[in-house]
Amino acid sequence: MAKEASFDIVSELNKEEVKNGVQIALKELKNRFDFKGSTFDITTEGNQLVVTAEDDYKIEQVKEVLFSKLIKRGVPLKNIQFSDSEHALGGNARQKADLVSGIDKESAKKLTTAIKNSKIKVKAQIQEDQLRVTGKNRDDLQKVIALVKDIDLPIDLQFTNYR
Repeated sequence: MAKEASFDIVSELNKEEVKNGVQIALKELKNRFDFKGSTFDITTEGNQLVVTAEDDYKIEQVKEVLFSKLIKRGVPLKNIQFSDSEHALGGNARQKADLVSGIDKESAKKLTTAIKNSKIKVKAQIQEDQLRVTGKNRDDLQKVIALVKDIDLPIDLQFTNYR
């Protein structure tokens, strides 16, 4: 009897890399000429990222620098989901972003139905915030990986524990 092969589909966000990217972005912004004398900040609060600046235009500039630093550190930008900006009394604007880690139930159900509808001979199980795919044939698992990569989801996916 052949041993079953498996892999996990996860969506992970390395918070240490996010913190490092924030520190590097802040350091660069402090040295930029167009930010001299203006107030801005990027902070991490639990599973949230908070960007504050004088106005929405400056927030977008801060986010561009931050995104470039996060991309260099291998952080998936799909897992950082910004909300609308809020305006405070001093004229400052603030925008919060959720740092999404793990596959939500809706995305997991979408993945499992897509895998089942593909008629590939594998089993997909939802395990908390990840998805385990098992099958007897490794070629079938490769087909599932290719299938999942083509599915458009609001989060970035990684494939781990390929056995």
